[in-house]
Amino acid sequence: MSVIPFSQALRDRTRTNHGESEGADFMDDLMTGRGTRDDYIALVAQHYFIYSAIEAAATQFAGDPVAARFITPQLTRLPALEADLEFLLGSGWREAITPLPTTERYVGRIAEVTTEGWAGGFIAHHYTRYLGDLSGGQVIRTLMQRQFGFETNGVGFYLFDQIAKPREFKDTYREQLDQAGWDSAERDRVIDEVVTAYRFNTDLFVDLAAAKSTAVA
Repeated sequence: MSVIPFSQALRDRTRTNHGESEGADFMDDLMTGRGTRDDYIALVAQHYFIYSAIEAAATQFAGDPVAARFITPQLTRLPALEADLEFLLGSGWREAITPLPTTERYVGRIAEVTTEGWAGGFIAHHYTRYLGDLSGGQVIRTLMQRQFGFETNGVGFYLFDQIAKPREFKDTYREQLDQAGWDSAERDRVIDEVVTAYRFNTDLFVDLAAAKSTAVA
């Protein structure tokens, strides 16, 4: 009996979670034109905290023989996020943003994985964010450009100008997942962590919607 490739097992077992994340009301409003520019800025701000944590973790895991395969400057998002926030909020953007409760838990979990030195856990969060950015993120960029009149400023986060062929890049990434050499227990553990990452993303949209409601009230 052949073993299902890890990347396929991962997609099969997280398909429902991915759909739930994409279908969250806050994101649905933003994608269908009911959201505002301020809603988009609120999302960018939370991404800043999340990617600060992931890319700090990447520095810690750069010497790990498995994790290092996935770490590349082509994916680095933090400089683009900083430029986007300066464009959207001005030079005082750092003082203007704060992490929401789910973001704090999300960042805390990434820190736990890093402290533990668990490469599989880091890869789970890396996979969830970056492959999502290379896929659905491109649709988000196009819609935000159309709705708010952005060119490249403000949506630099979604512009992977060092990746000429995103589909091939993603295929290679999945091949590397299949070559990680994890046993069945570790495979399950990594998939569970991906599910956790998806849950954080869904909960973040709930937080963003709640913060918006509070601001309007």
